[in-house]
Amino acid sequence: MDEVFRALADPSRRRLLDSLNGRSGQTLRELCAGLDMARQSVSKHLAILEEANLVTTVWHGREKLHYLNAEPINAIADRWISRYDQPRVRALADLKKALEENPMDKPSVVYVTYISTTPERLWQALTEPAFTQRYWATSFITDWAPGSTMTWDNHGVKISDPEQVVLESDPYRRLSYTWCSFTPELGSHFGFDDALAAKLASEPRSKVTFEIEPKGEGVVKLTVIHDGFEPGSVQAEMVSVGWPDIISSLKTLLETGEPLPA
Repeated sequence: MDEVFRALADPSRRRLLDSLNGRSGQTLRELCAGLDMARQSVSKHLAILEEANLVTTVWHGREKLHYLNAEPINAIADRWISRYDQPRVRALADLKKALEENPMDKPSVVYVTYISTTPERLWQALTEPAFTQRYWATSFITDWAPGSTMTWDNHGVKISDPEQVVLESDPYRRLSYTWCSFTPELGSHFGFDDALAAKLASEPRSKVTFEIEPKGEGVVKLTVIHDGFEPGSVQAEMVSVGWPDIISSLKTLLETGEPLPA
């Protein structure tokens, strides 16, 4: 947490975060041009932000893309700020909100967290209903073989679709699958109006990828990449807010035995 506060203390690094908050998934060249900062300075500031886990990177072909990562702000808000009088830390709460409401100009969501667990245990938490129901209220009926179909039980609404499939399954390392279809029953469960439900149902199918990487004894890095959205996607905006809550609850479950309160 000290690294996060040190990273946020510098105005140039806050400008970089503001830039990524406005448009995540930028290259180093784009960040330099947008902020009128020297390449070397931007690189140094990005290294500090990455060390604090406020920025994460993903290679897209030959391009290295930089993404804002809200997880450290979530940790401050969920695990530390709640101990103190909320009005005194309203600025941090507002920052958390701004990071989570990142506009989706580049249609993908990247979220990174570090969990005190093992790759095997994390894989269980991502695939086994006994875990997923507790922190996500969702479970999957599948054999987790690449190409296999998946039936989603999403908050009690079962969704089956031949295009809901496992894309990659490398136990304890990498898992990827297509996102569920949006059905009228699901829209009714969440109370969406007809216009919103129709918009969600019309959007192309997205996919989610989980990358699992050991980081020292008893610590695992989890990277969630959710992409395949069209520009202006409503679903992209929803999952950019939803994933921090889901992964924070997953982390808490694995580290304490109980998920965050629903």
